[in-house]
Amino acid sequence: MIELSHVSKSFGDFLAVDDISFSIPKGQIVGLLGPNGAGKTTTMRMITGFWQASSGSIKIDKKEISDDIVEAKSKIGYMPESAPLYSDMIVEDYLKYLCEIHAQDEQKIFSLCKTCGLQDAMHKNISDLSRGYKQRVGLAHALMNDPEILILDEPTNGLDPNQIEDVRTLIKEIGKTRTVIISTHILQEVENICDRVIIISNGKIVADSPTAKLKEAFNKTISLNLILDGVNFSEAKTLFSKIPQIQKISKRSDKFVKPTKSSIGVLVELEDSSEIREKIFKAIVKSKITLYEMSIVKNSLEDIFHVLTQK
Repeated sequence: MIELSHVSKSFGDFLAVDDISFSIPKGQIVGLLGPNGAGKTTTMRMITGFWQASSGSIKIDKKEISDDIVEAKSKIGYMPESAPLYSDMIVEDYLKYLCEIHAQDEQKIFSLCKTCGLQDAMHKNISDLSRGYKQRVGLAHALMNDPEILILDEPTNGLDPNQIEDVRTLIKEIGKTRTVIISTHILQEVENICDRVIIISNGKIVADSPTAKLKEAFNKTISLNLILDGVNFSEAKTLFSKIPQIQKISKRSDKFVKPTKSSIGVLVELEDSSEIREKIFKAIVKSKITLYEMSIVKNSLEDIFHVLTQK
């Protein structure tokens, strides 16, 4: 559906996007991640045809977008971070106006109203809508020409938790029949919505993987969080060092709830992902130590993002 091959974009001497390549098939929801200034927005604007690449090839349905930019744009719906709406118009009138611009039958309004959950807002002035409903109207705008590709820039930015959940559910439903690219800084959003993650840093792709596989690749080893009582850290370290699979023992640096004043937090790092919780539990019981908590710690997408985008 979307193919980028060795695409670069320069602004004078500044190289914003540096030789990136990827393809996205129909029906896939992709999270495009990266720190500010990494090249995400530039990449999206090149895909939409708003900016022309300095070099490389961008194809939509195997056709170079520069060969027929109008046809390419007709297949794309784009919603920027702050949807550009006419705040003095009533929602229904605004959608009718968009129907005329896109040469769509007005029946399209009713299907979009249902798809985007706008039934309760059709009679309201856009300026009176909550940010969540404004995002829904912006999404309806992006879907007006029934695009095969939907590009969303920070679609849930500024929404409350209930609104975020509603918009995420809506994007998942839309993504069943369309190619969707989401640019966001909310990494939990990517984990909940996206089938695949592309991470850009300094204009280059540093990761391109199915979301689950990316997390798996960074979780070859695991750690255990322990909260203990009846022992000090030095004694705990001596005890756990007798278990061969344990690579490192350290004090927990996070703020955890202490069941008692004498409770300590210990982080046990394993040299591989083998199961040793039973060994640790038996060693604790044998030493007559009280165990309040034992939990597995794995790298989150946020941890992985931090590792891959550090300069």
